Amino acid sequence: MADRSAPSCHLRLEWVYGYRGHQCRNNLYYTAAKEIVYFVAGVGVVYSPREHRQKFYLGHQDDIISLALHPERVLVATGQVGKEPYICVWDSYTVQTISVLKDVHTHGIACLAFDLDGQRLVSVGLDSKNTVCIWDWRKGKLLSMAPGHTDRIFDISWDLYQPNKLVSCGVKHIKFWSLCGNSLTPKRGVFGKTGDLQTILCLACARDEVTYSGALNGDIYVWKGINLVRTIQGAHAAGIFSMNACEEGFATGGRDGCVRLWDLNFKPITVIDLRETDQGYKGELWALAVHPTKPLAMTGSDDRSVRIWSLIDHALIARCNMEEPIRCAAVSTDGIHLALGMKDGSFTVLRVRDMTEVVHIKDRKEAIHELKYSPDGNFLAVGSNDSSVDIYGVVQRYKKVGECIGSLSFITHMDWSSDSKYLQTNDGNGKRLFYRMPNGKEVTNKEELKGVQWASWTCVSGLEVNGIWPKYSDINDVNSVDANFIGQVMVTADDYGIVKLFRYPCLRKGAKFKKYLGHSAHVTNVRWSHDHQWVWKFVPDRKLKDSLHIAPQESLVDSNSDDSDSDQSDVPELDSEIEQETQITYRRQVYKEDLPQLKEQCKEKRKSAASKRRERAPGNSIRLHFVHGYRGYDCRSNLFYTQTGEIVYHVAAVGVVYNRQQNTQRFYLGHDDDILCLAIHPLKDYVATGQVGRDSSIHIWDTETIKPLSVLKGYHQYGVCAVDFSADGKRLASVGIDDNHTIVLWDWKKGEKLSAVRGSKDKIFVVKINPYMPDKLTTVGIKHMKFWRRAGGGLIGRKGCIGALGRTDTMMCAVYGWTEEMAFSGTSTGDVCIWRDVFLIKTVKAHDGPVFSMHALEKGFVTGGKDGVVALWDDTFERCLKTYAIKRAALAPGSKGLLLEDNPSIRAISLGHGHILVGTKNGEILEVDKSGPITLLVQGHMEGEVWGLATHPHLPICATVSDDKTLRIWDLSPSHCMLAVRKLKKGGRCCCFSPDGKALAVGLNDGSFLIVNADTLEDLVSFQHRKDVISEIRFSPGAGKYLAVASCDNFVDIYNVMSSKRVGICKGASSYITHMDWDIRGKLLQVNTGAKEQLFFEAPRGKKQTIPSLEVEKIGWASWTSVLGSCCEGIWPIIGEVTDVTASCLTSDSKVLATGDDFGFVKLFRYPAKGKFGKFKRYVAHSTHVTNVRWTCDDSLLVTVGGADTSLMLWTYEIEGHRDSRQCDSEESDLDSEEDGGYDSDVTRENEINYTIKALSTNIRPMFGIKPHLQQKEPTLDERPPVSRALPQPEKLQTNNVGKKKRPIEDLILELVFGYRGKDCRNNVHYLNDGADVIYHTASIGILYNVATGSQSFYQEHNDDILCLTVNQHPKFTNIVATGQVGDSADMSATAPSIHVWDAMNKQTLSVLRCYHSKGVCSVSFSATGKLLLSVGLDPEHTITIWKWQEGAKIASRAGHNQRIFVAEFRPDSDTQFVSVGVKHVRFWTLAGRALLSKKGLLSSIEDARMQTMLSVAFGANNLTFTGTISGDVCVWKDHVLIRIVAKAHNGPVFTMYTTLRDGLIVTGGKERPSKEGGAVKLWDQELKRCRAFRLETGQMTDCVRSVCRGKGKILVGTRNAEIIEVGEKNAACNILINGHMDGPIWGLATHPSRDFFLSAAEDGTVRLWDIGEKKMLNKVSLGHAARTVCYSPEGDMVAIGMKNGEFIILLVTSLKIWGKKRDRRSAIQDIRFSPDSRYLAVGSSENAVDFYDLTLGPTLNRVSYCKDIPSFVLQMDFSADSSYLQVSTGSYKRQVYEVPSGKQLVDQAVIDRITWATWTSVLGDEVIGIWSRHAEKADVNCACVSHSGINLVTGDDFGMVKLFDFPCPEKFAKHKRFLGHSAHLTNIRFTSGDRYVVSAGGDDCSLFVWKCVHMPH
Repeated sequence: MADRSAPSCHLRLEWVYGYRGHQCRNNLYYTAAKEIVYFVAGVGVVYSPREHRQKFYLGHQDDIISLALHPERVLVATGQVGKEPYICVWDSYTVQTISVLKDVHTHGIACLAFDLDGQRLVSVGLDSKNTVCIWDWRKGKLLSMAPGHTDRIFDISWDLYQPNKLVSCGVKHIKFWSLCGNSLTPKRGVFGKTGDLQTILCLACARDEVTYSGALNGDIYVWKGINLVRTIQGAHAAGIFSMNACEEGFATGGRDGCVRLWDLNFKPITVIDLRETDQGYKGELWALAVHPTKPLAMTGSDDRSVRIWSLIDHALIARCNMEEPIRCAAVSTDGIHLALGMKDGSFTVLRVRDMTEVVHIKDRKEAIHELKYSPDGNFLAVGSNDSSVDIYGVVQRYKKVGECIGSLSFITHMDWSSDSKYLQTNDGNGKRLFYRMPNGKEVTNKEELKGVQWASWTCVSGLEVNGIWPKYSDINDVNSVDANFIGQVMVTADDYGIVKLFRYPCLRKGAKFKKYLGHSAHVTNVRWSHDHQWVWKFVPDRKLKDSLHIAPQESLVDSNSDDSDSDQSDVPELDSEIEQETQITYRRQVYKEDLPQLKEQCKEKRKSAASKRRERAPGNSIRLHFVHGYRGYDCRSNLFYTQTGEIVYHVAAVGVVYNRQQNTQRFYLGHDDDILCLAIHPLKDYVATGQVGRDSSIHIWDTETIKPLSVLKGYHQYGVCAVDFSADGKRLASVGIDDNHTIVLWDWKKGEKLSAVRGSKDKIFVVKINPYMPDKLTTVGIKHMKFWRRAGGGLIGRKGCIGALGRTDTMMCAVYGWTEEMAFSGTSTGDVCIWRDVFLIKTVKAHDGPVFSMHALEKGFVTGGKDGVVALWDDTFERCLKTYAIKRAALAPGSKGLLLEDNPSIRAISLGHGHILVGTKNGEILEVDKSGPITLLVQGHMEGEVWGLATHPHLPICATVSDDKTLRIWDLSPSHCMLAVRKLKKGGRCCCFSPDGKALAVGLNDGSFLIVNADTLEDLVSFQHRKDVISEIRFSPGAGKYLAVASCDNFVDIYNVMSSKRVGICKGASSYITHMDWDIRGKLLQVNTGAKEQLFFEAPRGKKQTIPSLEVEKIGWASWTSVLGSCCEGIWPIIGEVTDVTASCLTSDSKVLATGDDFGFVKLFRYPAKGKFGKFKRYVAHSTHVTNVRWTCDDSLLVTVGGADTSLMLWTYEIEGHRDSRQCDSEESDLDSEEDGGYDSDVTRENEINYTIKALSTNIRPMFGIKPHLQQKEPTLDERPPVSRALPQPEKLQTNNVGKKKRPIEDLILELVFGYRGKDCRNNVHYLNDGADVIYHTASIGILYNVATGSQSFYQEHNDDILCLTVNQHPKFTNIVATGQVGDSADMSATAPSIHVWDAMNKQTLSVLRCYHSKGVCSVSFSATGKLLLSVGLDPEHTITIWKWQEGAKIASRAGHNQRIFVAEFRPDSDTQFVSVGVKHVRFWTLAGRALLSKKGLLSSIEDARMQTMLSVAFGANNLTFTGTISGDVCVWKDHVLIRIVAKAHNGPVFTMYTTLRDGLIVTGGKERPSKEGGAVKLWDQELKRCRAFRLETGQMTDCVRSVCRGKGKILVGTRNAEIIEVGEKNAACNILINGHMDGPIWGLATHPSRDFFLSAAEDGTVRLWDIGEKKMLNKVSLGHAARTVCYSPEGDMVAIGMKNGEFIILLVTSLKIWGKKRDRRSAIQDIRFSPDSRYLAVGSSENAVDFYDLTLGPTLNRVSYCKDIPSFVLQMDFSADSSYLQVSTGSYKRQVYEVPSGKQLVDQAVIDRITWATWTSVLGDEVIGIWSRHAEKADVNCACVSHSGINLVTGDDFGMVKLFDFPCPEKFAKHKRFLGHSAHLTNIRFTSGDRYVVSAGGDDCSLFVWKCVHMPH
């Protein structure tokens, strides 16, 4: 009885006891139908209280832990745990899946919530970042994701009153989220003083931004916006786990077991206490016993309770509590006693009737795990974890009568024999032992047990149950077994949560079974009930029991039974062909996608090669002309007629469109590896092809234009083996060849994946989309027929139900029929199966052998099989209307070749244009006329590698020989046909024509070779001297007297052809021979070996010669096919270890060497290719190996063969200059040109700049020591008595110039910004509103400047520096601006780089795009329609991304270049074409679907053109592109080919170009010295032929223009010197609109004592005077040296300036004349101050000194004294109000006070405390300790200033923040307001007079911000 098939009956889930309440919350809901929905383990349960009935949702395969109900209350979303967890949205009526959301979360899905209208779903993952995702769940599409929090998130909810807002809460946090574009931005809730920071467990949203949340301590926290406004204390006694809002109010549930109801204002209404109602289990449930006669079950659990349940009405009958946790249970055979085993080693016996105790016995210390009464009811066996079994006598009041010892491990299972004489046990070691009863002696003699009948079977080891173990499993996985003797079936339960049903007995390992999911982790116990109707399964750590019904085999009630690994027990033998096909592997060692990485790894080699001059690429090129071959041996249904009657098919990596009238081919060359499948669009104009690859792609292309429309990738590993279009042509289905044969459904035009699912473990051959319902599809494959329907991002599959009609056969093909239900499939045995819905109705015998192809017609079907017959059928497969046999006799005269054999296996059939098109396994394409004649159109070699290739010495003919055991002769003239074919006894690897062309030598793989007549292919002579493959064979030149035959056993034999004798043997090679060439005289042989040796032998004897390499070049060779030697050094690629150059061939004029390599590239090099890594042109068409290349006799064609791709390709050779205008398909060499791309200091700086992100910035000054807030304070000696009799403390600060009432400042508002980022950004100044406004940026602020009024308004949503800006030109999107910023890593968190799209007029953010460009976004550009946005990153790959910015959707992304890309711009007339330029880089891009395809700029046509660094781009009509270079030239490109150069358009780099849309004129801006004729800005005509130059009157030595823009009659220019200038086109007048410092930091800042003026001094050597009222710069003084500090005198009549070189200068304000200057120090002056009485000048420097100068002594400026003992460099200085003291803060975080003018240090703290200061700018001191923040480990507070009123303080720090504090602030970490906008490092900050404004100066951003102070009202 070794039937290994699965049993015929099966289980159905009938009832689940339990509800998952531990570790889960908010998982119980009412549906619209008043049913209750919840989950337990892996099952979603819908319970109807009215009917007491449950429905189950079984779509999960692991524990469900979260659940959300759709607002309409019918749909439910559930999320599970697991390695690849997913979310299912399902219908609670039908319990069918609607949508599956997957591939994003890991570990599990912790929370779910629908939004108000139910369109979107939010989910939170269990991963370390607690990722938050937002889904469009119907489409299964991820809209946005962001890291949620560092700790667990417990609840998340949409704000139902505000769109796009969410709230999440969890461990010690609550976050308020807003969704904009694709970015989720969090704001943390501020607990403040209202409540403690603590864990929030649940929340509910209300109106007006109010949020209620339940906390761990039982309080309810009420939030308004992000602030905590009140708490409701003690709402519950312990944590509040659940909160629910409805119209009437709120309900909360807590850990205290109460439910409370609240009204809308959270006033309590009532309390419901649930502590008294207990039903489910807590703790693990282990014990289970079934009553022998009544339908009762007894259970026991870790919660110490015993319960009795009815199996009929699923109710709890009785329960009682024990002392100990219960581990097992048994009922005596008469049903009177219930025995319970305890965890502590004792057991108790109860009476079932009234639950009273009979006896309690404790003989063991370890837990009792198994109890069994003997069948005769006399004994009870008790097994414990002490590895022994005790036997007790029931009648003797449970006296111990025996003991079984022998196990070495704990007892897991026990069974009695029917006669109660024997007991069998299993233990934890997997041992099975037998004992005699009742004494417990071990039975060792197996014979004794032969006839024993067992009363029960729960053991998991033993002969009868071998089959339940998976073939390779460890012992302890199967936890429980129970056999049902009557039904001959057995159930098992295991560690993976799976219940399986087997036949009993089940003897062989790996038996077939049916499996049921439902439990999640370990199923610990299963039992059949007394009448063998129910199975009981037990689950630990779950409150759950399932009962399963055995029902006869029906198809639909199956509990999601996914049958065992393979359904058949006796599989019919697979057809040999299919068997072979399933063995083919498409894996590659190296994929073409790996090339860039491999090249990166070879960087060192490149560097060494870079120094040497490399050979240029040849001028001539080749173009693919014709391909012989069709891939039929492992593909099917890949041959179609197009609309125009051409034929489309594929071979190797080429899609071929063949015109059968003209016998010409056109090629789609977008693929780079084998194409495996092809499908045609219903309109027959587009084709989809799928290829092999690491991340394999599908291309959809147009058969007319041969242009790609879309490329789909990212979901299939290794390759795509099947594709199909939907009937409406909008969708495409594809199947991968990864291990799971993933099925993906695409919207191919958008390039979007709609849904995906794992298909099958075995190979899938075909996928078909239902023509009537594009959401349904079917797949067929090895033992596989499945019907799928789309559910959101997933597909739900159902197996074809075969019923009684047979077993699932291997299906080879499928089509849909004339209604949506009907489907037809062809099997491997020759049947056609007819299906309705998922049921097999009948089968029809159609062919002998497999049915490989089917095609549905209007009124019937056509099929083709291995038997070589094409059959036409009627529309129900009732009868066969006609058959056509493919036979040689039927071949029509016009055929392009010969049929190799009759009845070749048919792999593809297609109908159209009155013909049937047939593709065969042998690589032939035939056209069958309806009347019978057959025309052969295309053919190639069959399966097997093609290596041998020879061209005829004087005719356009070539010969090939292949491992498919054929020798073929091909006509290379335009008739392109196979002239002759001969079958060989063995495959061959080489062939050669004799010099007169009459004979043809062929080397075979068994070591023999033959010479045949070249016309008839009949044998002339044959030899066999070798055992190994003959690898190369060559006739000597001239008369062809000798024949050299090389073999893989390292020898070359030389034969005399005339005498047919071997005359010499060449010995000495250490490896197999790969190539051979004769010299012209026929005397010398050159040989290459597999060990890369180049050897020379003399003919005919074969004596080895050594020839120096210089001589080798002088020898005239008859042919050159060698790949070694100095002449060929350059043909080896950088990654030569990975790939071999397999073949080469030299043209007859010895100019061009063609090579083929292992990567499938055909390359052309200049000959001789000396020096490493020569340049080349390369062509892709073959897939992996190009095994041989040969030029024809007149060099007009190059012929190549492709090894395993079986193809023979013909390439026409195009001489330079005679080329037709079509651009060649070659790609330039791999390596970027080593010539340097040019140099310019500005470009280098821009390229190498390191953008810091603010959050990570470190201190700008070299400070040392302990930060103030970390210093320990020593207590002062005289701690003042509590009642002080001393005088009151004087004011800290003199406050004389403010009105009587002091009003604190409550806010700062940005009013003005002086600055523009021109030094390292470009193209970032634009006109808006016809030139009325100008938009630009600096720091993290976007600025809109009104030209007329000079007023500014700001966009302040960026949180870090803006690097690029662009304006949308489309009229539909007026004034829409996009800006990109720097950022940290690309983790989608708030510090990730992002792009903001906003309205320039109202500053509304329209979309925020978080991007994966780590470091930052350096270029943005809108498309022609304005809907797409292109961005370029600063990451190492310089990724290019395209966005649909309105939806926040990323459409496509791809690595741009390994060096910096400066600009990428869309063509102004296109949404798909754009150009990127950068360091030695220009690329022309096309967006196809979701893929970015690119072409490098080709320089070839222009003499000596080199790839320079390109800086800017502009566009002209007819696909012209202009790029500005670093040298000042402008390159003009047509398509992607350079056609001319505009030399020296500027004298320096052309940094910027602007294309005017209305008239096509182009403005360029560059770097040059102003001269009479030249200017840095030029206006050109559309072709860049004529120009007009403009000079910028800025007075600079060189003008460097970084941005240009053209409006009506005006040109707007942004310069490197931070000026924005408007130039009139007519009069060339310049008007400077904006000024700024050009280099920073701006260290010096001083405000005028009485007016709204201020001075700034910066590293750029200028001091500038600014007027706040007039909003402009009034004056600037160039000092010639970097300035560090500046100060006004108290009257405002003098200015002191301190320099970086140690000098200081005093100017008179009125005349700007120098009053005096002095240099007493060598290093920088850090601060300079006038004393309040104007007498002294204090100068503080980096030399740790402060010098005092007496100004009353006149401009000689002699030092009167200086301060000693300053511990470090000076930061800030302040005088006291009476001018007698000076406080100095230093670089060691110490503040010291000195007397003026003596310079003595004041140490008496009491005195210091009583000083009143004139100003306070120090960042140190007890009064300001509160300004130092917690996060200042690496960063500092750089500057501070106390207001004139003395009650406010502003600071600036290294994070670029301005903060407003109260003064004084002696408490640490004082409260403050922050103001963002600056880049990292604020250098200085000051109040203006009257505290009207605050001015802050930036370090990195060289900008000055003016903030307006908002005072509190009186």
